[in-house]
Formats: sequence, C-alpha cells, structure tokens
Amino acid sequence: MKLSVLLPVFLFLCIDSRGSGMSHPKPACRYPPSQWCRSLEIAIECKVQKQCMEVNATRPKQDVPPVSLTLYYESLCPACRVFITQQLFPTWTMLQDIMSVTLVPYGNAKEIPSGNSPFTCQHGEPECRGNIIEACIIHLTRHSALHIIYCMESAANVLSAAQSCLQLYAPAVSWSSVDSCVTNGLGDRLMHANAAMTRALKPPHTHVPWVTFNGEYTEENEDMAMSSLFHLICQLYKGVKPPACNGARVRLDRSFC
Repeated sequence: MKLSVLLPVFLFLCIDSRGSGMSHPKPACRYPPSQWCRSLEIAIECKVQKQCMEVNATRPKQDVPPVSLTLYYESLCPACRVFITQQLFPTWTMLQDIMSVTLVPYGNAKEIPSGNSPFTCQHGEPECRGNIIEACIIHLTRHSALHIIYCMESAANVLSAAQSCLQLYAPAVSWSSVDSCVTNGLGDRLMHANAAMTRALKPPHTHVPWVTFNGEYTEENEDMAMSSLFHLICQLYKGVKPPACNGARVRLDRSFC
C-alpha cells in the first residue's frame, strides 16, 4: 500500500478572490479537503481537478525512491497505538512525498490450523477482530487507509470507531463491504498473508511495534523511530530534503508490547 499522495488543495480556497472576478471552488462531495487530490475520480467529484493539477505541476520531481516504512503491529497494543498516533501519522502527514507506508496488522498473534477461530491474539478476541477489520480496511481503501487506521487507533474504542472513521475518510467504501470481507473468508486470507510476512522477518520480531525501513531492521533505527521518526525519515531519505526537514528535532518516550 503506497501512500504517496498529492498535497491538499485547501490553500487554494483561502485566496481572497474579491475584485478578481474569480469565485472560490465550492465542492459538494463526500470527502474532506485532505482527500480531494488523492485520485482523479475524487478531484472530479469535488470539482477541484484544475487546482489539483496545478499543485502537482509545482511539486519538485523526485528521482530518488521514497523511504519505505513497514509497520508490524496489533490493533489493541497500547504501544502500537502510541506509535501510530504520535509518530507515524504526524510524520507521514508532513513527509508523505518522501516516504511510503505499509501496514501489517498481526504482530504477536498466532495462527491456529484448527478451531473456531484461526487466530489467537495477545490482547484477546477483540484484538483479533480489530486486526482483521483493519486488514480489510487497508485492502479495500488503499490510499485512504492510513487516515482511517489513525482515526481508529486514536479513538477511545478502536472497534467502535471503525465504521465512522471509514465513513469519514472513505465514504465511497461501504461498511457492508468491510463486514463482508471480515466474515466471508477474505479477511482470514489477508490475515494469513500478514502472518506469513511477519514470520518471514529477519531477524524475527520480538515485540511490537516492529518497524523496518527499506526492508531492513536495525536496533539503531528502531530506537530513533520510537522517539523521533520524523528526524529518521529525513535522515534516511537520499534525495533533496523537503523544507520540513529543517525543523528542530523532538524526542518522545518509547514503549513496546
């Protein structure tokens, strides 16, 4: 799931056009402003395709690949929720042009060949349900997934927030399609794929959140990611640094499950 997107276009809506003969775009669409330039279809529906094209034309061309971050996590792990809400999402919001994010909800779960449930989870059955819901949302929503996962993980109740977060950030995707994914076998197949990805880690993961950069894990990168992911992404990116990378470094506390 590559989450590289165009810059939001709401800045265009703040220009005072009084006396210029121009009127503000007034999109009547189902998507919040942060989503308007995520795809051509959304831009057309929200009637801002011209503005999105102008934003895209002024962005610097990057010949260097983005930093690839893969997060192995659990939906109800407190440390994972802190990392997603305080490190990953804020960093991606600022640096999405130079980083891509892959989310793998599974973590310390175990796959069971037989039994009523094919998985057991560190934080019980609710976490297993949260993992499979998030796996289905990631599969169905693609470019909107990180917004939705952040919305869920920052809520007081992750599971209860799922439907409203989906409606807010991916209104074109029905909750019934997510529910169908969870119950008709697709969700189990997605979780099996996540289990295989997690088991294939070298070195094997010992806790979550577990983060790899460009497919590799090091304790040094993990330590920095847990305390200052923003600074680490700026450091790992080999191209021309965006202006945001010139800000002061801020460190946060770290924890694991």
